[in-house]
Amino acid sequence: MDYTTLQVERRDHVTWLTLNRPDALNAMNGLLVRELRHFLSGLSEDPDTRVVVLRGAGRAFCAGLDLKESRPAGDDAATGSVQAGLRSQRQISELVILMRRAPQPIIACVHGPACGGGFALALGADVRIAGESARMNAAFIRIGLSACDV
Repeated sequence: MDYTTLQVERRDHVTWLTLNRPDALNAMNGLLVRELRHFLSGLSEDPDTRVVVLRGAGRAFCAGLDLKESRPAGDDAATGSVQAGLRSQRQISELVILMRRAPQPIIACVHGPACGGGFALALGADVRIAGESARMNAAFIRIGLSACDV
């Protein structure tokens, strides 16, 4: 499948998965969440991939949820209802569950910001390698909204 917000490169048995929204610091919008979900859910049926390396394009790993987008994870999230917000949160949190259930180890190469949901993606990986520029932040925990923004 061709992705818009992900770049997938296969080298031998290693799949390099790049979050590819560098102008937005790879912040998660609805399309990125859907594409990540599609990629991660297909790993169990991918015998050619033995390892996945997750990274971000540009100067950030992932700045978390794209707050500039009105519909973060699904079309119904724009309604503003509590149920829509919970569905949106669930869709994003299921990414980490898919990562943990993948038969292949996932290595997160973290550079620059890894905030909120991006921090959760890093924590969901089996191995994290952080560059000197890596900065991790769970902002919403400071105001009591969640444990890791996901």
